[in-house]
Amino acid sequence: MTQNEQNIEIANLQDKIPVLLGMDKRNVIFNYKDKNGSVKLDIVTINPTHDQSFLFSSTLGLDKVDALKKAIEYIDEHYPKEGSMTIQWMKLGEDKLHTSYFRAKNMYEALDKFFYERDQAQYKIFSVSLNPSS
Repeated sequence: MTQNEQNIEIANLQDKIPVLLGMDKRNVIFNYKDKNGSVKLDIVTINPTHDQSFLFSSTLGLDKVDALKKAIEYIDEHYPKEGSMTIQWMKLGEDKLHTSYFRAKNMYEALDKFFYERDQAQYKIFSVSLNPSS
């Protein structure tokens, strides 16, 4: 695959993910990091209500295309099976309580997604709860 073909495939896969999530593509960020000869993809979503970004998922692939394909597989197969969690939180120095929703295997994973690239000392968590499944 040429670099041009790879770039087009990356763009197409990146366009597909916000559609699968039902989100505006401006609110989905793709962070790639080299990790021991592989590529780690962190998909970050931005909540437009309170302008905060949260980790959606992380995948490890041989390259960007492989990582994106694994992310799509996660969205299609595993994401719907994870528990829906609610985190109520406040940023220190502000007086507004926020509510954010995550899909995660457990509350620890939900908190990891919440605190992704954040200083934990700047936030107060009021509750983490598992939402009833329908």
